Amino acid sequence: SHSIPLNPDNFQLHHSGLTNIDKMKLFQLLLSLLLSTAAFAADASSSAAAAAVAAAAAPEPEKNGAINLTKRNFDSSIGDGSVWLIEFYSPWCGHCKKFAATYENVAETLHGMNKGKEHKIKVAKVDGSKEKALALRFSITGYPAFVLVDGWNVYEFEGRRSKEAMVNFALKKDEKMEPISFIVSPFGPMGQLRALLHRTGTMCLDTYDYLVKSKSMPPTFAVMIMASCGVIFGTTVIIVVGLLLLPKPKID
Repeated sequence: SHSIPLNPDNFQLHHSGLTNIDKMKLFQLLLSLLLSTAAFAADASSSAAAAAVAAAAAPEPEKNGAINLTKRNFDSSIGDGSVWLIEFYSPWCGHCKKFAATYENVAETLHGMNKGKEHKIKVAKVDGSKEKALALRFSITGYPAFVLVDGWNVYEFEGRRSKEAMVNFALKKDEKMEPISFIVSPFGPMGQLRALLHRTGTMCLDTYDYLVKSKSMPPTFAVMIMASCGVIFGTTVIIVVGLLLLPKPKID
């Protein structure tokens, strides 16, 4: 066999036809896919998943009142093209209990205005004490809290709680209303990340309880298994991203 002399000038390291913009788009697509997969896995492993499946169907207003939203139907519901007035409440909150009847009246009033209109306004409520991932996603720090969701725009209610104020807020009669910046918005990267971190933490705790209590596994061994899975997952992500962005040698 004859050896072929290697001349460094015959080799060029070049990127496989991908510009920096293309690589950034590819990386963002992969990152979005990984975040979506992780979020799905966190939801699927929740201990309340079996009970939540029954609520997965599209919600219907009871007696034209406020619609109950959960993590299972939230995104699919608010994505219907309507404007959504949403209350975050807690059953133990005294202010929430006091305002409950008024809020139902607000729901009946706004839902009654929807007849014959293409751009509808829907009124909903979320139990923040149960749906902690949604509350964290919207940066809820106290109850009751009210937000208006119009497409990608989210508005926070900061006025005095009354039927008239709520109706005007939903109709956006205040010309000075400004939406939350998309960066920190519930639909932006920070909001999605906050919700994902909470779901991931909940998933880890549920998995730990399952291994220790249901499978009678020693706590130390359970932690080691979970840590190993995390290392394997992280390593896989790094390898995949590296392979996608790796430059390839070419012989001219």
